[in-house]
Amino acid sequence: MAADKQLYRKVMGRFATGVTVVTVPSPKGDVKGMTANSFTSVSLEPMLVLVCVDYRAKTLALMEASERFGISVLTEAQQPLSDYFARSDQDPETARRLGVRFHNSKHGTPLLNGCLATLDCRKVAAHVAGDHTIFIGEVVEMSAADGRPLLFYSGRYHRLGD
Repeated sequence: MAADKQLYRKVMGRFATGVTVVTVPSPKGDVKGMTANSFTSVSLEPMLVLVCVDYRAKTLALMEASERFGISVLTEAQQPLSDYFARSDQDPETARRLGVRFHNSKHGTPLLNGCLATLDCRKVAAHVAGDHTIFIGEVVEMSAADGRPLLFYSGRYHRLGD
């Protein structure tokens, strides 16, 4: 039986995930980011996480070139930020209108303000797999706040209790 890509997407959509924004500094001195729900913990000792980046993503080359990347776990109020970072045409005016603000970790990694959690990661590996690259990062700094997560399930955003 041949694999059915549409059914595969439907099946994978049945796994609820949180929503994150992956951030990296760009050579121009600004910050580039992308929305990702393909993020997970890998190991506790050492503390490792992974994120999968599509080969068509504009941030892929920056992730490949960077020694670090940031992960910001979005709150349910940050859906507009998820939508913004999911777009390939991120413009400064829209970012200002949405109130996109960053802070740097002590290692200089850009992280979004006001998130449920943040992780500063030192890239330790990258593996090409199909149409994505899997980046593994060692967590070197992190923070957590109270709040409710933005969730993604079956191709749509959800909130706890939906």
